[in-house]
Amino acid sequence: MSAYGSLLKTPGVGRVIAAQLTARFPFGMLSLAYLLHVEHIFDSYGAAGLVLATTSVGQALAGPLTSRWMGRWGMRPVLILTSIVALLTMGVIAFFVMPLWAYVVIGFVGGLAVPPVQPAVRTIYPKMVTSKQLTPLFSLDASAQELIWVAGPVITTFVGTQIGTVEAIVVAMVFLLVGGAWFIASPELGRVRIPRSKRAFGVVMKRPAVVVATLTGLLLIGACSAVEASVTSVFGEGSPNAGIVLAVFAVGSLVGGLALGHRPISPNTLWLRMAIVFVGLALAVGNPTFWWLCIALVIAGAGIAPALAVMFGSVSATVKFSDTAEAYGWMGTGQLIGAAGGSAVAGFLIDSNGPSGGLMVGAVMAAAGVVLPLVMRSWLPDLRGRDASPIPDTEPVHLPT
Repeated sequence: MSAYGSLLKTPGVGRVIAAQLTARFPFGMLSLAYLLHVEHIFDSYGAAGLVLATTSVGQALAGPLTSRWMGRWGMRPVLILTSIVALLTMGVIAFFVMPLWAYVVIGFVGGLAVPPVQPAVRTIYPKMVTSKQLTPLFSLDASAQELIWVAGPVITTFVGTQIGTVEAIVVAMVFLLVGGAWFIASPELGRVRIPRSKRAFGVVMKRPAVVVATLTGLLLIGACSAVEASVTSVFGEGSPNAGIVLAVFAVGSLVGGLALGHRPISPNTLWLRMAIVFVGLALAVGNPTFWWLCIALVIAGAGIAPALAVMFGSVSATVKFSDTAEAYGWMGTGQLIGAAGGSAVAGFLIDSNGPSGGLMVGAVMAAAGVVLPLVMRSWLPDLRGRDASPIPDTEPVHLPT
């Protein structure tokens, strides 16, 4: 904990972490908020999963593109424009009753407009701390992201089931308005300028570590999305137990992230941490009751933030600084495709086979998330004894003497 304490004493680090966490928090809430809202309207988890899928696909398509725009037009203009459009689409879905196709279209547009806060902040981090502090900072950020993906739905569950689904979406809108304004106003956004990349769009995906991190993130977040839908279906709309179980999931991830995230990263670290997630989700399938889910998901959660920290560090250490925003954009795309697939497939299996079907989707995706980095471990960097700073865009010039 001393490593994290000294990190948070670095000027601006705590404030930027809090601001970006608040700005990104709504997008950990919206999946479940839309699930509850659309299911309530159409009485179908399949319909709700379809809306979630198209929303995530829209965000997946836009992620690398809007991230690259920040190198061309600057971070603030891109963040302001996308935030405004995202707020408008959230309001339409919350306050207007429409046919299913309209929810699909508006959800897709909202996905396209999700602000690229994640690529922005992870591009800023290497300019805020020393190289030795970067790996612990990625770990702390990974723990914070897991609170977004897992603790965000806790708030949504309580608000959506105890007050109303419209109010659940409104709460997400408030987080986006306050957090987005706070992050956009951060002085660091004015101090750090992302260089315009000299490489063609998409070339960064030729980096092996980016490919592994993107695909593994897809499987990990897909498993989490399947769990969210399944846990909600176990307890129904009127029970707060789903929120409690997801809170336990979040606590497991937070503890795991702080306990393991600062440890040295080797090519084997990613698949070992994904194995923790798989074991927990496999245990959850057989007995979807309250206490058993709490035990199983705290085990699964313990591997999530540590696995994400490996992905962030591996990408940062293997790409040039001008390409970091786009690389993180592709990682976000992978995670959102996973969220779309996990939610959609789990939704249909819940309709046909009950909650165990949805939990099985999560366990299968986690198992694939173990096999992939195990088979491709030679593509991942060995960061033992070295830092995770991006590769400089310019090399030293050696003059003859």
